[in-house]
Amino acid sequence: MQTILYLVGKTNDHKLNTLVEDYKKRIEKYHRFDILTIPEIKNRGKLTKYLQKKREGELITDRIKQYDYLVLLDETGKQMDSLFFSNFINARMMGSQKRLIFLIGGAYGFSDSVYKRANEKISLSKMTFSHQMVRIFFLEQLYRANTILRNEPYHHQ
Repeated sequence: MQTILYLVGKTNDHKLNTLVEDYKKRIEKYHRFDILTIPEIKNRGKLTKYLQKKREGELITDRIKQYDYLVLLDETGKQMDSLFFSNFINARMMGSQKRLIFLIGGAYGFSDSVYKRANEKISLSKMTFSHQMVRIFFLEQLYRANTILRNEPYHHQ
């Protein structure tokens, strides 16, 4: 199975990009993993929040295949501790889907069409984070989940 992290919009922060690449390389040691960026909408400042989410949603759903297992990182999603998340990852890896897709949305979240297509929603915290920082937090948890599954000495209880 391939795991993909889709991101809406890029970041120009060199330090964040360096951390993203570091975790990407770490995760690739365990399984096929990629990070794909969905471009930001042009002239989005002239659009309402609804139209911006709708257009982003169209770009997202165009990239998601029928057989993909889509997990939204969303503040209303299910919260998990690291052990539960590692079991979640393991169960998805053993499933019949070809691709496990995690999606970090734009500043205004997801369109209704993306919510309808999603198989699950997970939340990293009850707190609100910038979608730039969520990338790092999520990648660290995905790396941690892989080390837990292989009994490596990264996670401490």
